[in-house]
Amino acid sequence: MRLTGLVISVLIFAGFNSTMADEWLVHGGDKQGTRYSSLKQITPGNVDDLELAWQYRTGEKQRRGDEIFAQSKDQNIPLVVAGNLIVCTPFNRVIGLDPASGKERWVFDAEISLDLEEPSTYACRGVAHWRDDDSSEEEACHDRLLFGTNDLRFFAIDARTGKQCAGFGDGGVVQLPPSKPELYRGELQHQFPPAVINDVVVIGSAIGDNQRSDSPSGRVQAFSVRDGSRLWEFDAIPRSEDDPAYDSWGENGPGSAGSGNVWAHMAVDEERDMIFLPVSSPSPDNYGGTRPGNNEYTNSLVALRGSTGEKIWHYQILHHGIWDYDLAPQPLLVDLPRDGVMVPVVVQNTKQGLIFVFHRETGEPFFPIEERPVPQGDVPGEWYSPTQPFPVKPPPLIKLTVTADDMWGFTFWDKGKCRDMLAELRHGEIYTPPSLQGSVISPWTGGGANWGGPAFDPKSGLMIINTSRVMKVSQLVTLEDAEKDTSSDGFHYGPPEEMRGTPYAIKDQLFTSPWGAPCNKPPWGGLTAVDLANGTIKWDVALGSIEDQLPIPIPWNLGMPNIGGPIITAGGVIFIAATMDQNFRAFDIKTGEELWRDKLPATTMTTPITYEANGRQYVVVVSGGHGEVPSVRGDYVSAYALPD
Repeated sequence: MRLTGLVISVLIFAGFNSTMADEWLVHGGDKQGTRYSSLKQITPGNVDDLELAWQYRTGEKQRRGDEIFAQSKDQNIPLVVAGNLIVCTPFNRVIGLDPASGKERWVFDAEISLDLEEPSTYACRGVAHWRDDDSSEEEACHDRLLFGTNDLRFFAIDARTGKQCAGFGDGGVVQLPPSKPELYRGELQHQFPPAVINDVVVIGSAIGDNQRSDSPSGRVQAFSVRDGSRLWEFDAIPRSEDDPAYDSWGENGPGSAGSGNVWAHMAVDEERDMIFLPVSSPSPDNYGGTRPGNNEYTNSLVALRGSTGEKIWHYQILHHGIWDYDLAPQPLLVDLPRDGVMVPVVVQNTKQGLIFVFHRETGEPFFPIEERPVPQGDVPGEWYSPTQPFPVKPPPLIKLTVTADDMWGFTFWDKGKCRDMLAELRHGEIYTPPSLQGSVISPWTGGGANWGGPAFDPKSGLMIINTSRVMKVSQLVTLEDAEKDTSSDGFHYGPPEEMRGTPYAIKDQLFTSPWGAPCNKPPWGGLTAVDLANGTIKWDVALGSIEDQLPIPIPWNLGMPNIGGPIITAGGVIFIAATMDQNFRAFDIKTGEELWRDKLPATTMTTPITYEANGRQYVVVVSGGHGEVPSVRGDYVSAYALPD
């Protein structure tokens, strides 16, 4: 006998690990990455009454000066731990605030080196938390914060005081040297919070895209959360001929290939001792002639044993990556009903707008996945995979083809210009590869879905995910021609970027009209509700307004590219910033209707959090902008609540 929808909802909720009302202990709300809170003070009926409760400024904009600050991106996701709201600045200053007032309580400054060389950027997207259940609350480092830095150190500090944990590493810090000398200062960094699984802390790394074919190893490293001793590491590039993935790198193996790093959020199932890694591309990102073959375990979802680092299973989402389609969104761990039984699954969203769902323990697809033929290229020396995996369900979040009918413009003139440009470029199905002619890459490498990741509502079984829906042009250029091309406008396109160790440079630019608008039909950013159990889309709405690009600031919701993610509350409200228009928004989870918005003081490209303090529900978001994209810069932490 099948369970009714009501009973299913009750079972899902009963086994669900929602965040405690007065804490937000993990960047994703919980270690499963659901970004869900049991708080319900704010509802669709009263969300329009939200007001700014307090605002705090970190002072980094003034402290660093224009030149250094311009090289940073403020995308921090705060935590609420041990009675403190924890904020991390792009320069690895960690700050403890009063959650109810925003008053500063303590500051820890890692005093990082300020000599990073471009294209590296300063960033701290969050810190991790671990609670020592074997000690009392009064003991030092009972609650500790763990984080890597821009200059390759790994800290543990007390969440109550901000003081270093003396028993961790060397007085609270562990050095994390790269596997080989850096090409430039900042080629390898630690920008995302590590993941904690029981008494093990696991940290990934960010490695510069397209710099060289033999970039540093993207190894994931694990340490004892108590004393900082090294426990294990996992390299997504197989170094031994005994590894079954070794032959997927060509007859000579991977050689000196690098990257395959985990730069985004990991997900954790502590009960099963499993940690899930969204592994990125091998190097360089846009040319694979130096690494013929599928290149496993890169561009793969990899499940490891948290205590030992042993690989349990993996699934390669993308064969032989040459599009910079890293696995950026955090894996989502939930239980879904099937034939009256609750199945533990892991959901992997992608930059391509595809959604893969697997049985969490075995890696078997929850919905069928098909290998389908994809476009082939003709670049001398390149190797192309004849097929790529496509999930049968859920449907893609965005359109996977590009035709002349998809071109758009404010007028017939700019629409015609877009069609003319399209006719000169390779285009068509997704996975059209970069070419010497120039290829339309849709979606662009910012997504589809990006590192902000999804949120999941246990009551409705809906996954909420935001996507960007613009295109770019990728063109491979010989090194001789690249030296002659110095054109750039800073964002839409730049001079070709040399991929050292290959015969080519890569030239990327957004596919826009002469007026700067995306050539494809809007919306250019969207928010989607996916019924995960059925593999269907419930609703899809535009996310973002072009009001700041218009002569008169009319909120025209054509959607905007976005970076950051949503959260969901038990009150039935979705909160998300993320868009380039500076607006913070609330949506009704049942319908996708926009219920509320407020203009933030700077562009906000991160994820909010929510918690309760003194009986009042707060929603907090960090606004600082992004030095690599057009944005309004700042150093703000803003807290919203209903009138007191």
